[in-house]
Amino acid sequence: MKRKVIHIDQTKCNGCGQCILACRESAIGFENGKAKLMREDHCDGLGQCLPVCLTGAISFVEKDVPDAADAGVDTAATSPEAQSGQGMARSNAGGGCPGMMARPGAAQWPLQIKLVPPVADFYADADLLVAADCCAYTYPQFQKEYAEGKVRLIGCPKLDEVDYAEKLGEIFAGNDIKSVTVTRMEVPCCDGIESAVGRALAASGKDIPVRSVVFSVEGTRI
Repeated sequence: MKRKVIHIDQTKCNGCGQCILACRESAIGFENGKAKLMREDHCDGLGQCLPVCLTGAISFVEKDVPDAADAGVDTAATSPEAQSGQGMARSNAGGGCPGMMARPGAAQWPLQIKLVPPVADFYADADLLVAADCCAYTYPQFQKEYAEGKVRLIGCPKLDEVDYAEKLGEIFAGNDIKSVTVTRMEVPCCDGIESAVGRALAASGKDIPVRSVVFSVEGTRI
């Protein structure tokens, strides 16, 4: 069936993610730090995403698009990028969340290292927290002592099975980061997150102060 769907110009997209928050059909996700229409059959063609795109990257195109029922796949978006986009859209629907904008005492959105854009306004002169995600659940005072007032990036090298160094290197190189705090658990798999920060910083050519904090599995600071 021929109908209108959106097209996202990758050369204009800055990865801000506002279109993902605006899409009520959960059709848009992140891929390589840019927004992408992950499911054409989910796009309703109404264009709620157009007004929030400040770079003019989104336009309409008319093309043959199968109905979701005829697409031969489950109606839920199946890629990790689309699923993460769905989570962002659903968690912010009707909630008045300012989306990707950082604000005092609260985190920007998204938080996962894999999902954050490489360049964004909220990085400007920011104190960056790169945290293994177990830390916040292990150390009772984590939020107050380490997370407040910081731009937060969280991940687990063991679960994500990706090297964070490339994404972190882009963030360090493309933004004015004031400082970096790395929090990790004492377990060996957390070596990956600390190593990625070190390699990313070296690749960026920036001289950014870095401190590392290690927590024990008993919930104490080492």
